[in-house]
Amino acid sequence: MQSKNPVLSKVPAFQASPYPGQPYADSDGSAPYAGQPYAGQTYPGQTCPGQPYPGQPTTLPQPFVNSPGTMTIDDVLAKTAITLGLLIASAVVSFWVLGRYMVSAGSFSTAALAVPSVVAVVTGLVAFGTVFVMNIRRAVKPGFILVYSVIEGVFIGAISLIFEFLNPGIVLPAAFGTFVAAGVTLAAYKFLRIKVSSKFRRMVVIGTMAIAGVYLVNLVLSLFGVNLGIVSVTGAVSPLAILFSIVGVGLAVFNLILDFDYIEQGVRAGAPASESWRGAFGLTVTMVWLYVELLRILSYFNRR
Repeated sequence: MQSKNPVLSKVPAFQASPYPGQPYADSDGSAPYAGQPYAGQTYPGQTCPGQPYPGQPTTLPQPFVNSPGTMTIDDVLAKTAITLGLLIASAVVSFWVLGRYMVSAGSFSTAALAVPSVVAVVTGLVAFGTVFVMNIRRAVKPGFILVYSVIEGVFIGAISLIFEFLNPGIVLPAAFGTFVAAGVTLAAYKFLRIKVSSKFRRMVVIGTMAIAGVYLVNLVLSLFGVNLGIVSVTGAVSPLAILFSIVGVGLAVFNLILDFDYIEQGVRAGAPASESWRGAFGLTVTMVWLYVELLRILSYFNRR
């Protein structure tokens, strides 16, 4: 089944291989053995399975699986470490620079959060646009992904400063919780052999789209002074806001499971090694979402 992750969707390499042990596509995008039947497989117009041509091997060769030119789990994890490392570094620099600006302005107050807020909104929109571009691109550009990591890091630094100012001591627990949740999810997926069914996938996708729609409507209404109580930055916290944050954290974790499953499908299908960058990008996007949700829910409990 095709991935519904906005980063991994529309990419044939992250779909199940059409032939057992055979990659979905070569590095140039062409399907190997395209249109070539093999023993044991029935095709339209072929009345019965068997060896179609004299001297043709009865099974397809498997030179692509785990070969140097294909994606591996270790590759994806290594490149995820690179993207997250760059993101964290730029987040720390952004946090420090904006914090120093607030101190030098001589007004380390709520009003001084205007600049970090603008930075967070602008970089957040740019990062969202980058995800959209990656969704429609077939070619993987590592430099493009690294630039995204820097931009997203600036966003994380700005939003972390805002939450840290309003709720002192909240950033480190949220960051620690993000990596613990991702590690536990990966371990559970691997060692408990979690199977991602079509029903589970549909439920997660529908839930993700629904909560994204609710957040978008809430953002638009808030611009006109209408507060639905779904998101609370300052002031009293409604039970509805806590409920949505809990659901958001749960959906982010479930999306991590989908990411792991889709990446594993790509490895089984013999996806080109360059696609490991796309897998790392997808994991990074999900972990950023998880971190923001943890920041919000921790701020709620801190205020209560």
